[in-house]
Amino acid sequence: MNLQSTREGVEIALEALRSDKVRAFLTILGVGIGVATVTGMGAIMTGVEKGIANDLATIGPENFVVTRFDQTQIRISDALPWEGKPKIRLTEGQALEGLSAVRSVTPAVGGVADLKAGNRELPGIQVVGLGAAWPGYSPGDFLEGRNFMPLDVARSAPVAVISEELAIRAFGHVPAVGKTIRLAGNAFEVVGVYRPKPSLFGGRKPVWAYVPATTGLKSLPLQDEWVELWVVPAPGYTQAQTMDEVTMALRTLRRLKPGEENNFALVRQEAFVELVGSITGAIRIVMTILSSIGLMVGGVGVVGIMLISVTERTREIGVRKALGARRSEILWQFLVESTTVTFIGGLCGLAFGAGGALLLKSFTPVPASVPLGSVVMALAMAAFTGIIFGLYPAAKAARMDPVDALRYE
Repeated sequence: MNLQSTREGVEIALEALRSDKVRAFLTILGVGIGVATVTGMGAIMTGVEKGIANDLATIGPENFVVTRFDQTQIRISDALPWEGKPKIRLTEGQALEGLSAVRSVTPAVGGVADLKAGNRELPGIQVVGLGAAWPGYSPGDFLEGRNFMPLDVARSAPVAVISEELAIRAFGHVPAVGKTIRLAGNAFEVVGVYRPKPSLFGGRKPVWAYVPATTGLKSLPLQDEWVELWVVPAPGYTQAQTMDEVTMALRTLRRLKPGEENNFALVRQEAFVELVGSITGAIRIVMTILSSIGLMVGGVGVVGIMLISVTERTREIGVRKALGARRSEILWQFLVESTTVTFIGGLCGLAFGAGGALLLKSFTPVPASVPLGSVVMALAMAAFTGIIFGLYPAAKAARMDPVDALRYE
């Protein structure tokens, strides 16, 4: 197989695509859909994993969460995972703060409430009750005012820190600090406006109000069943050492006997990454199956277009064989043609998938990017489709009897 025959095969394939644009479009479309699926989903999954890793690095990979049950475990049982497990209490968080291995403990509990600011009403605002150390978990900057203080948490003060986007929606572009908002009918003084860094799950412009956890549980529809504790290890202590101390302290507080299972869970930040990894892995498998269907559709089109090409060029094949062309040369030429068609479809699908990834990166916090592995796999799949589905037409052309081919009208 020389370079000349390969070049001729590519040129003939391009000419065939130009001569029958509708047939060529349908063939390329199937392959393009399959490749675009592989490329686009590869970019999204890579972006999600990268975004989670970035968020984890920002909030501290050594930090962990004390919860009522482990939300990162996938369960198939009908039993509720929190059954038989008592609530996490704020007093337990206060006790953990006294441990030598703990730097800080931030209680957290979320909910939703309607907000009213003057004549403006904003329904369904995310409200989170937190301890005063929450900025360590939500990197960003105060644009106005301050955070609520430990004293505010201790006395259940009706104060709130709101996100920049909520401040704009509630008060426009005027200072919000010192103004009053009503959450679920309760008055709160705005003491700070915060601009968090864009995150994968928070979005570019999150809308939320943070209040002292004690105030939220007392005055707002925040359910104490779902309180959790965000724990930061003290300097000089590893995550494992801190988790051991926290576990022993909670077992003592809850009077668990030796041999009894923990009725609480300690969740590492990495566990969320592992959970997302398992989910994205399953999604990749599904997307591979779907892309294979698209490639099969394109492959059927390749068979059709190549059989027509073989029929139209029967006399040409006869002439070439009469002049001494071997079967392998004829086979190679038609395989090059079919592979060229599917490779062009792969390039179109790759461009479409990469363009979608670029749009996703531009308009969302997901740092989507097309990994080199996805590009190589997508183009390899496109070329492989051309070889597999072009093999029958190519073999048919190679087996033609030169005498019969020359008589063909």
